[in-house]
Order: sequence, then C-alpha cells, then structure tokens
Amino acid sequence: MPTRADAGDSGVLVLAATPIGRVSDAPPRLSEELATADVIAAEDTRRLKRLTTDLGVTIAGRVVSYFEGNESGRTPQLLEWLLAGERVLLVTDAGMPSVSDPGYRLVAACVEAGVHVTAVPGPSAVLTALAVSGLPVDRFCFEGFLPRKSGERSRRLASLAAEERTMVFFEAPHRTLVALEAMRDAFGPGRPAAVCRELTKTHEEVRRGGLGELVEWAGEGIRGEITIVVQGEEVGAASVASDPDSLRAAVAELEAEGVTRKDAIVEVAKAAGLPKREVYDVVHKSESK
Repeated sequence: MPTRADAGDSGVLVLAATPIGRVSDAPPRLSEELATADVIAAEDTRRLKRLTTDLGVTIAGRVVSYFEGNESGRTPQLLEWLLAGERVLLVTDAGMPSVSDPGYRLVAACVEAGVHVTAVPGPSAVLTALAVSGLPVDRFCFEGFLPRKSGERSRRLASLAAEERTMVFFEAPHRTLVALEAMRDAFGPGRPAAVCRELTKTHEEVRRGGLGELVEWAGEGIRGEITIVVQGEEVGAASVASDPDSLRAAVAELEAEGVTRKDAIVEVAKAAGLPKREVYDVVHKSESK
C-alpha cells in the first residue's frame, strides 16, 4: 500500500451528496465540485450525465465508474491518483456515498494512506425519513437493507427486538411487504413505524401507524424508493403476565383499541414470552365454553 510519504503532497477525496429526489435540492457546492474535480468516480455514469445536464455543469475532469461490482478493483487506481495530488469527487446515484452505497473501501484506503477526505453535505434519505417519521429522534441507528433470505431476515430482526433506539431501514418496493411482516412478527403489530416513499419527489408519501396496520396497507402494493423507520423498544415496557385471565384481558384491551385479534395475539404472546399458539388457545378456549 503506497503512503503519503511515498508520493509527496496528496490530493483530496470529496464525498458529494446528490439529490434523492428533486434536482433543486442539490447543494450549491456540488456544481462547483463537479466542474473542477480532476476525477469524478460515479456509481452510474449515465445518471451523472443527467445530473450535470440538469445542473447546467460542464465536466472538465475524467469520469470513471465506481460501483459495487468494481469497487474493490477500482479503489487502488483512485488512491494512486489521489496520492499523485489529484482531487477526486465520489458521487452515487442518490444521497451520501458510503451510506448503503459505494465509498467505504475508498475512504478506508485514504485514511490508511494519509489522504485528506472531506464531504459536500446534502440530501440523505436516512435523516429525511427520520425527521418526518414523527418517531423519537434523540437516539437512532441505521440498519440498511435487511437480508433477502427469510431466515436471515428473521434472525437479524430478532437481534433488534430489544433495540431501544429508533431504527431506519432501506428496502426495495417489491420486498417491502415481507419486510414489514417480518418486523411485525419480531417487534409486535402495535410497534409504531413509518414507511416513507419517494421522499422529496412529486409523489412523496409517509404512512404512519403500527406495524400490523402498515402490513395491511402494504398488501395493496407499493412502488418507488422506500425507507422504513421503526420506533425502538420502550425502556421498561411492561410485560404481560402469563396466566390465562391476564392473557385474555391483554388481547381484549388491544382489540378495543382497534388491533385485529390476530395481531393482538401476536403482540401479547411476544410481551408474555409465550408461543403465539398458546395465547391463541387461551383466548379461543374461553369463547368455546
């Protein structure tokens, strides 16, 4: 690995946030950096061309692709240019590089080699969704995309069941329903959440409610870019006693609040630390008497 001492004064890596929706949201400094960078590393060069056209910017530097498929191989070349004193601008399709997008490997390599790294702050789907969700923002964590395989997805969410911070997830529209279903099963149908769709775009929509309610809404079909925000476990949340009378009363209380019986049983079972079937049997056996 070359070092700063090997190459004399190094250049600068600039991580530039790009609009997540409206081009007019682009920070003014973005246009300046695009016009003056020696090298622009873009996740999608075609999107870069559309962006610069919309911004009225003429690129003078070299443009190279930098995406998940070539990130490992391209990083050494970009680092070599940086060590030679060039200014490299890294842009992804939308939002801030390194946040569920290419960038981490290059930043880590620059830090190790002593190359200066800075950023053009700007649009972020994570912070935008968190801010508009209406959920607690004093402490939060970003969990990115959930695993695609159901077993891995369930295990990941089970590990977050006791997480007290508000959680932010990215999800593809065609997997949003199964993701919400898995969250409902892991966190309970009454856990407050928000599904943020097409943030800052013309058809922006923020749907808020319990996870059980959001599952029903998502069953109608979802399109667009999706960010999901889920409230963390409440500190000192009350558990439910496991005797039959307490279980029946807890289910009835949730039903009175508008929660479906199925979701109420799931939530009570989770709070009591019991299998769903056991709570189901307690509730329905009492009705059959």
